[in-house]
Amino acid sequence: MSAPKPSLDDLRIERAAPPAGRPRLVLAAAAAGIAAVMAVIFWWATRPAPVAVHTALARAPSVSATGERTVLNASGYVTARRAATVSSKVTGKVAEVLVEEGMRIQEGQVLARLDDTNVRASLQLALAQAASARAALAETRVRLQEADQDLQRQVDLARDKVAPQADFDHAQADDMAMRAHLAQQQADLAVAERSVAVWQQQLDDTVIRAPFAGIATSKDAQPGEMVSPVSAGGGFTRTGICTIVDMSSLEIEIDVNESYINRVEPGQPVEATLDAYPDWRIPCHVIAIIPTADRDKSTVKVRVGFEKLDPRILPEMAVKVAFREAAGAGSAPVAPVVLVPKAAVQTRDGRDVVFVVRGGRAERRAVTLGTSGGGDAEIRAGVAAGETIVLDPPKELTDGAAVKEIIP
Repeated sequence: MSAPKPSLDDLRIERAAPPAGRPRLVLAAAAAGIAAVMAVIFWWATRPAPVAVHTALARAPSVSATGERTVLNASGYVTARRAATVSSKVTGKVAEVLVEEGMRIQEGQVLARLDDTNVRASLQLALAQAASARAALAETRVRLQEADQDLQRQVDLARDKVAPQADFDHAQADDMAMRAHLAQQQADLAVAERSVAVWQQQLDDTVIRAPFAGIATSKDAQPGEMVSPVSAGGGFTRTGICTIVDMSSLEIEIDVNESYINRVEPGQPVEATLDAYPDWRIPCHVIAIIPTADRDKSTVKVRVGFEKLDPRILPEMAVKVAFREAAGAGSAPVAPVVLVPKAAVQTRDGRDVVFVVRGGRAERRAVTLGTSGGGDAEIRAGVAAGETIVLDPPKELTDGAAVKEIIP
């Protein structure tokens, strides 16, 4: 009998059945992975957006080419030591004004004239009175000469006992009376001449002249207006003709915080920068420290003079100054500081703080402030030069918050 033929079922490979718990583990791992992915997607979609901020770099105080370092920064204004609003000594109507803004004025130059009609009339009257007193005095001198001659004749007659004593006494009285009359008329003439001088001075006062040389910066009156040395008549009366500034007397006035006035001394070198010309460094020096403090502002006024004047320097210009200290001058060392814009400093929880950008996040730093000058604040501790700081930090900015720098 022959062997049975193999069939397709005989060629099937038998596999072991999978463990009963394996499908559950695979499903759990897949579900956990899906949940993690969904959590990441949810966090990415709901994460806080970076706060857009403007930034600036903290910088060290500059050092001049001569090796001088800045010990104090401040701001002030250009002022004129000699400036005056020129007015008249008397009240009157302006007849003409001979000055315009920007005109260069010489000392004694006529700036304006007032209406002098009434003053001239009074002067002519005083001159006539003086002339009359002078003529009367001449007549009295002639009368006195006649009285002297008559008295001399009576003296001769009385000596010869020809004329009575009464005639001598009468001639002597007439002579004395004429001398007294002459003295009175001399006094009247002096009064008349003084009156002429007064009215002449009044006439001169109608001509307004420049008290010193300078440049006219304003024209305050026009012909036909009333002008007075004192405010009178409300808004219809001017108190000045023009304002003259002596450009050779320009200097800088600085209000320095009294806590830092010990860094300033007379003759100290100063570098000034006008807001109108920020790239122009002007060499200056400290003229004087006014020996009194302002109790309201806690400041001390410092006068700073220019080494060389320039036509670009104008009164009332805003200026920033850097008080320098020559290296090796032997003065007390100054602690290292950095300068940041004032807009970067805020007060939070009673502390002065700034926000530093590090790795795309804001880091809150407590700082110790020094003096402030112009648009900069002096940081004595808490920030290093070269670090990026946030300008005008918004209220929602917190420590560790993501930030996005706005590029201007």
